[in-house]
Amino acid sequence: MIPDAVLKATGQLDDPRFRTVLAKGIGITIAVLFILSAFLVWGTGWLVGDSLTLPWIGQITWVDNVLSWAMVPVTAVLSVFLMVPVASAVTGLFLEDVAQAVEDRHYPGLGPATKLSVPEAVVDGLGFLGVMALANLVALVLYLLFAPLAPFIFWGVNGFLLGREYFIMAAARRIGRTDSRRLWRRHIGTLWIAGVLMAFPLTIPVVNLLVPVLGAAAFTHLFHRLNARNGAGRA
Repeated sequence: MIPDAVLKATGQLDDPRFRTVLAKGIGITIAVLFILSAFLVWGTGWLVGDSLTLPWIGQITWVDNVLSWAMVPVTAVLSVFLMVPVASAVTGLFLEDVAQAVEDRHYPGLGPATKLSVPEAVVDGLGFLGVMALANLVALVLYLLFAPLAPFIFWGVNGFLLGREYFIMAAARRIGRTDSRRLWRRHIGTLWIAGVLMAFPLTIPVVNLLVPVLGAAAFTHLFHRLNARNGAGRA
């Protein structure tokens, strides 16, 4: 079931709607990270001020410039760290397009899905971004304590989060949030494994930007399979 869902999702990357969502996701993600980086660099200089008086040294006027430039590599590292969570959150705004494209090609005849409102999509996207960022910050401690196991911790944590969020986002269009969470809990093992498969490419630059679109598509397939298996038929 899982390999078939992933292969079908990958095979639909040529769909114009997939490419549109991918372009929007990457474009908005880059813009958000650029604004964040500029804000951090400018904010550092503003907080320090034009001059600083140090004991035994006196007044110096170049600290703000040094710290501002020092923030450049810091923001670069943060951008790499935040790229996928931000891209995932942004793609959540356009999940409807990806899921509908999957259903149009593979599940014709379905009735109209319940569309999320823009505010709901924004709240879901920001919530997902916050959860992923917080979980990975906490996981940093585990990476340091159990360095040899760091890749497995990374895949496990992000696989769990991706599996939960993408499945519930895809399922909620058809059966609502309450039943989506219930179905996720019933098949948590399967969906965690599927999430881990989605988490593997997260460590590959550029390829990791495809993960949000592939995840949305793959978990749309998984929802329909699992929903039918549980006797609900096609919602």
